[in-house]
Amino acid sequence: MPASAACTRSEILVESLSSLDTMARLKALRDVKNQIIGNKTKKLSYIKLGAVPRVVEILASDSDVPLLVQSAAAVGSFACGNDAGVKALLESGVLPHLLKMLSNSNSQVVEAGARSLKMIFQSTLAPKNDMFQFRRVDLILALLNGGNDNVAEVAASVLARCCETKEHQKILADAGCLHSLVGLLKGSVKGREAALDALAALTRGNQETSVLLDMEQGNDLACFIKLMKDKSPRTRLFACMCLLNIAEAFPSGYHQQEWDIKKCMLSTVLKLFEESGQVGEESPGVFADLVTNNEEMQKAASESNAIEKLAEILDRGVVSARQLEGVLLAIAELCSRLEESRRQILNLQAQRHITMALESSIAGVRIAACTCIKSISRSVKNLRTSLTEERLLRSLFKLLDDPSPFVQVSALGAASNIVLDFTPDKAAFFNCGGVSQFIQLAQSKDSVIRQNAIWALRNLLYLADMMVKDRVMRELTLSILVDLISDSDERVQEQALAFVRNLVYGSVECVQLIFAEDGAILHAIERQLCVASCPEICIQGLYVLINVAAGSEHHKEAVMEFVSPVAAGSILVRFLEDMSNPQLRIAAVWCIMNLIHAESPGVFSRVLRFRDAGIQLQLQKMVEDPILDVKDRVKAALEQFSALGTSS
Repeated sequence: MPASAACTRSEILVESLSSLDTMARLKALRDVKNQIIGNKTKKLSYIKLGAVPRVVEILASDSDVPLLVQSAAAVGSFACGNDAGVKALLESGVLPHLLKMLSNSNSQVVEAGARSLKMIFQSTLAPKNDMFQFRRVDLILALLNGGNDNVAEVAASVLARCCETKEHQKILADAGCLHSLVGLLKGSVKGREAALDALAALTRGNQETSVLLDMEQGNDLACFIKLMKDKSPRTRLFACMCLLNIAEAFPSGYHQQEWDIKKCMLSTVLKLFEESGQVGEESPGVFADLVTNNEEMQKAASESNAIEKLAEILDRGVVSARQLEGVLLAIAELCSRLEESRRQILNLQAQRHITMALESSIAGVRIAACTCIKSISRSVKNLRTSLTEERLLRSLFKLLDDPSPFVQVSALGAASNIVLDFTPDKAAFFNCGGVSQFIQLAQSKDSVIRQNAIWALRNLLYLADMMVKDRVMRELTLSILVDLISDSDERVQEQALAFVRNLVYGSVECVQLIFAEDGAILHAIERQLCVASCPEICIQGLYVLINVAAGSEHHKEAVMEFVSPVAAGSILVRFLEDMSNPQLRIAAVWCIMNLIHAESPGVFSRVLRFRDAGIQLQLQKMVEDPILDVKDRVKAALEQFSALGTSS
C-alpha cells in the first residue's frame, strides 16, 4: 500500500475514535491498539495525529463496558515503554479518568484501568505525588484487599512505583499497606513479586517502616530467607532488597545468624548480575547497598570475584543507565577501603568506562562515576598514574559547571582527592582550568558547594611548592579568603582555615603569605578563635598558628602577641582547659612548644610571658591527662620549660 494511503487510513481511524456510532468507536480503538502494540514508530505517528486526546475522551464520557475496557487497553499500549505516550496521556488528563475506573462495578473495567495505571507508572514521568492527593491512593489500597489476585498484583506494582519519599511510605504504612502486601506473598508468583517490590519500596531507607515489616513477620525472617532462594530471579532480587532494608534498620544486628544471611544475600545478588531485564539492571545497585560501609562484606565480595564480574558488565558496551549507575556505585564501595580492589579495577582498564560515564546525559550516572573516582583516588599510586590522564581530568572538571548542584558536589569530592597528587607543581590541574573553577565555586551561593570547593583548594595546596601557593592566592585574592574564614556556614569556615593551614605550611616564604595587607588573614583567624564555639574551627585555627609559629622570629612574635599579649592572660588557657575535644588541647600545647623552641632568639621573653599568664602552671595540671597523646605532648612541653630554666 502506498505511504499516502496508509497515512489516510491512520487519519480515518483517528477520526473514527470520535464517531457517534458506538461500534465504529470500538472498532477504531481495537485497530489503533493492535497497530501500536510493540511498535514505537506507530505510537509516535498516532500521537502526532491526535489519537491520544480522543482515546481519553472515550474514557471520560462513555459508560459502555467494552469501550471502557478497549480505551483503557489503548491507553496502556500508548504508555508502555514510551515516555512520549505517557506525556501525551498526562497532558490529556487521563489520570482522574483511570482512577474513576477503579471504583467501577464491573471487574473487567477495574482490571483494565489498573493495568493502564501500571503502564503509566513504569515511566519516570508518572505523577507520583498526585497519587497521594485527594485520597486517590485509597483506591489502589482497596484493590489489594479486593479478592482479585490479578488486580491486587497490578495495584502492588503501582504502589511500588509511586512510593518514593518518607512521607509516601508513612501514608501507606499508616493505611495498613504492609499487612496487605505481606498477605500477597502467599499468592501467585506475579502477585508475590509485585508485593515484594512494593515492600522493598515502602522500607527503603526508612527505619520505622522496616521495623514494622519485621514485626508483621513476627520478627521471623524465614519467609524472606526462603524467597531469597526461590527459582524466580525477580523474587530472589526483591527478597534480598527487603532483607537488606530490614538489616539497615537494626545497626546493632537484626538476627543471630546475620553474617550467614548476608553472605547468602551476597552470593544470590552476584548471580543475579547475569540476568537480563529489570533484575540484571537493579542487582548491581542492591549489591552496592549490601557492601556499603562494611569492610567484612567488601572483603567477602572481593574473594567472590565481584570486581571482575562488575568489570565484565562494563565491557559489554551496551549497558542501561540504571545498571551502569549501580555498577559504578558498587565499584566505588568495593574500592572505598580495599587497596586490592582499586588495583584490580585499574588493571582491568575500567577507567576508560568511568571516563565515558562522566560524560553521560544521566545525572545519576555522572554522580556515580565521580563517586567511583573518589574511591579509587584514595590510593597514592593511582593518583600518580591512572587518574591524572588528561581526558579523565577534563571530563571531571567539566562537571564542575554541571547544571545539577548534586553533580557539582560529587565532582568536587572526586577532584578534592585527585588534586592531592603529590607532584609539587600541580601543573595538570592548572592546565585543565580546574583551579579557576574551584575558586569560582568557592564563591557559590550554595554553602555545600562553597565548602567542597574550598576543600578542593585546601587539598591542592597540600605539599605544594611556593609557586603554586602564590598562583592560587593571586587568583583567589585575600578579600575572598577573609570572607570565607568568616562565612555564615561553620563547615565553610573550617575548610577555609584548613586551607590557610596548608598555605602557611613549609618555608618562611609560605608563612609570610599570611602577613599580606597588614596581616588581614591572620587577624581574621584571630577573630574566629575568639568567638568560635565549634571545636573543629578552633582546631584548624590553632594549626594555622602552629605553622606560623614555626617560622621566623618575627612570625613567632606575631603569634605571641595574640595568644599571650604583654600583661594579659592567654587565650591558650581556654583551649588547654577544654575537655570536650583532646585535639584542642594537643594543638594548644603544640603551639606553645613552637613558640618556646630553644633556638629562637626571643624564647626567654616568651617563656616568661607564658609563666606570667599561667600557661606553665596549667600544663603541670595536665600531666595526668586521660588522653595519652595529650599527656605525652604536655610532658615534652614541660621539659622545654625546664631546659630553659623556668620550671617551678
